[in-house]
Amino acid sequence: MKIRELRLTLGVFFAALGVLLVRFLVPRPIGMADNGDGWRILCQLGARELDRPSEYFVRFSYGSAPACNSEYISSQSWIDKIASEIGQLLGSSAILNLLVLGVLGCLLVAGGIAAIVVGLRLSVRNSVIATVALLLVAADSAFFGYFASVLSEGAAFVGMLLLAGGLLLMHRTGPWRYTGAAVTVLGAMIGINAKSQTLLLIPLFALALLFVRPAGSRGLARWALPLAVLAVVGTGTALVQGAGDSANAEYREANMYHVVFNGIVDGKHDTTADLAALGLPPEFAKYIGTGWWSANAAWRDPEYAQYRDKISRRNVAQYYLDHPGRVVQMLHRSAQETLTARVPNLGSFGEHAGQPPLAKEYRVPVLSGITGWIAPLGLFALLPIWLLIGWAGLRAFRNRTGRRDVGIVVLMLLLFAMGQFLVSGLAEGIENIKHQQLTIFPTLLAAAFAALSFLPRRNNESDAEKYSETREKAAAIS
Repeated sequence: MKIRELRLTLGVFFAALGVLLVRFLVPRPIGMADNGDGWRILCQLGARELDRPSEYFVRFSYGSAPACNSEYISSQSWIDKIASEIGQLLGSSAILNLLVLGVLGCLLVAGGIAAIVVGLRLSVRNSVIATVALLLVAADSAFFGYFASVLSEGAAFVGMLLLAGGLLLMHRTGPWRYTGAAVTVLGAMIGINAKSQTLLLIPLFALALLFVRPAGSRGLARWALPLAVLAVVGTGTALVQGAGDSANAEYREANMYHVVFNGIVDGKHDTTADLAALGLPPEFAKYIGTGWWSANAAWRDPEYAQYRDKISRRNVAQYYLDHPGRVVQMLHRSAQETLTARVPNLGSFGEHAGQPPLAKEYRVPVLSGITGWIAPLGLFALLPIWLLIGWAGLRAFRNRTGRRDVGIVVLMLLLFAMGQFLVSGLAEGIENIKHQQLTIFPTLLAAAFAALSFLPRRNNESDAEKYSETREKAAAIS
């Protein structure tokens, strides 16, 4: 490692951290209110409140509560546990203080950005450009509040940033490569295990590792470290997922219920025909718009038991195969929800901040403002965005002596975003703006990387990297 690069890394880290802390705390702290899912993580800390958390305001301090049972798996609980321990060391009486959690989130995000910038190997001027671009994504008002919340999206965002930085560093030689391996393991464990949806990262992460090739490496020297990283992450993920409700199986029927009565049978199309196609009686039209936890949910109906097998993945998948037109309509709506980006039913401020219920902060509204403006276009906007990102990623990937490492990250994030879009759009049914946060964040992050792939690497590469480039150029000519 060169002293110059270490100074750059520390400079980027502290500059990003300073910006993020100001963004978090000035003029008043912001976060993301709890839509009711937070108890699944909080009760593992003994911090579940007795009353249902309000969607109107952020509750920044959680006291102790009676023990409850939750097999929900999320790496957010690891971050919460660390924040809880730090808070208590600092003298906080709360089991979980979101101010401490938010500062910890800022530290992790700043670390991810620093790893990415040093992995990009840019000039100082272009490193500043890269830092600003990444901050515009991570600090955007649509996402930043999750770093100070009891919801698990924050862990997913942190994991993606660290994972991207680690993969870029693993293309380096010497100590940077091993630093990248450690960052990759950390990012992958946090990102993959953040939510059941982020398990989609597993095959894409494995594929990305297979293309990691540091300059001048061949044979065992090339494959040993990526395979070791894959083995550690794979084993760790298997152990984590095996310790609880793997892939969120507990909520599968609830998700299918929401798909049926909020997605397919929405009261805006041929309700009678859709119910018949699903094998449900016409009188079930009265349950349109109800949720699984609603007082008048269909499962409370005595007749529900004989139709329960229709509220299943198999039946819904068969409906989709028989009704491709409705699939396109549902995906168009999902694209609108994806581009909307800002969750409408969750507030950003604490209860005593002097803000009205559901008040949103707009300190960094640049990217979500643009996507929100084009949101009505749905698929007509989202698909061209993906095509442009994909073109830039493939261009970088095919450039073996240039930005292939960036191309790998772009394509990994893009393919994950597309997969998550299909899962949330067709298999969840409600709160799709929130569920599609795992589509819009990697999409915008991939877009940032796609733009940065056009920036040239700095000229003063290491001797091994120069040697590798010369050899590849010679091989191409011959």
